[in-house]
Amino acid sequence: MKDLQPITLPGIDATKPLVIAGPCSAESREQVLCTAKELAANGIKIFRAGIWKPRTKPGGFEGVGAPGLEWLKEVKETTGMYTATEVATRQHVKEALAAGVDILWIGARTSANPFAMQEIADTLAEENASEAIVLVKNPVNPDLELWIGAMQRIYNAGVRRIGAIHRGFSTYGKHLYRNMPQWHIPIELRLRFPALPIIVDPSHIGGKRELIAPLSQQALDMGFNGLIIESHCSPDEAWSDAAQQVTPEILNFILNTLVVRDSHQTTENLTLLRQQIDRIDNELLEVLAKRMRVSREIGQFKKEHRMSVVQADRYNDVIRTRAKLGEEMGMSPEFMKTVLLAIHDESVRQQIEVLNDRVK
Repeated sequence: MKDLQPITLPGIDATKPLVIAGPCSAESREQVLCTAKELAANGIKIFRAGIWKPRTKPGGFEGVGAPGLEWLKEVKETTGMYTATEVATRQHVKEALAAGVDILWIGARTSANPFAMQEIADTLAEENASEAIVLVKNPVNPDLELWIGAMQRIYNAGVRRIGAIHRGFSTYGKHLYRNMPQWHIPIELRLRFPALPIIVDPSHIGGKRELIAPLSQQALDMGFNGLIIESHCSPDEAWSDAAQQVTPEILNFILNTLVVRDSHQTTENLTLLRQQIDRIDNELLEVLAKRMRVSREIGQFKKEHRMSVVQADRYNDVIRTRAKLGEEMGMSPEFMKTVLLAIHDESVRQQIEVLNDRVK
C-alpha cells in the first residue's frame, strides 16, 4: 500500500483531526434528522449512522436496513453533511454506493473474515468505486496482520483512499474498557504504513460515555488522524449501545476541550508520561480485580472443604517471596510489604464474604 491517497473532502480542513459523529444506529427518520441537525449546528461535517447492525446474538435490533439510506440522503440534502455507514456484504456495498454514501466503513467482525473482505473488495471493483473512501476497523481480536490483510484486499480492488479505525480489542471478563485499547498495535500499524490515516473510535474502546473525552485526548496526543464518536439526540433511549453515546451538545463540549498538539510530542513529554501512568494504573486495577476473582474462587473451595480462610504458612511464604522479587525490581522492602499486606487483607475480606454467602 505505497500510493495511498489522503482522505480529504471539500469544505473540511485537512490540517485538523477528522471528526465523524452520529448515532450507533439509524432508528427512525426523526431521530436521524434531529441528531444530524444538532451535530451540524455544532460544526460536525460528517454524519455516521449504522443502517445494518451485526449483533452478537439473534433477536436484537439489527438495523432498519436499506430504507435508512433514504434518511442519510435527506441528511445530505438538509444539512450539507457528508454521510458514512457500515457495510458487511456485497448488497450493502451496492446499496450504499447507489444511495450516495460518502464513506463506507467495515466493522470488526467483518474485517476478521477474509472471505467477507474479499467479497466487499470484489464488489468495489465491480462497481468501479476506486474513488470511494473506505475505513477498516481492526478485527475483534488483536491480530495486526489480519487487519493489514483486510485493508490490502480493498487496496487491491483499486481503492486508494483507505483508512484504519482503531476500536480496541475484545477480551473476556470485566474491565475498565469495553474493548482494550492496546495502543501499541495501531502504533505499529502507523510505523509500517506512515501514510495510512488512523481514526480512533473512543466510543467502542471505552463503552461508557465518560471515557470518550480522555480516550479522545490520548488518541490525539499519539498523533492519530481523527475520531469517530457515537452521538444521539436522546442517548439513554438509543436502541443500541446507549451507554457509550453522547448528545451533540456534550460532543461539542468534549471536542472544544481537546488539545491538538502543534508539534510531535516525544516520549519524554510530561503529558505523555502522565498518560502512561494513567494507563498503567488502569491495568493495575484490572489485574487486582482479576486477583480478587481468584480469591473468591479460593474462598468457595475453602468453604466446601471446611478450611480456615487464613493459612499462616502460605501467607508468610507469599509475603517473603513477593517482597524479595519486588526488591530485585528496584522497590523498597517496606513498600512491597505494605502493598502485599493490603492485597492480602482484601483477599481475606473477599473470601470471608464467600464463606458468609454475601457474594452475588
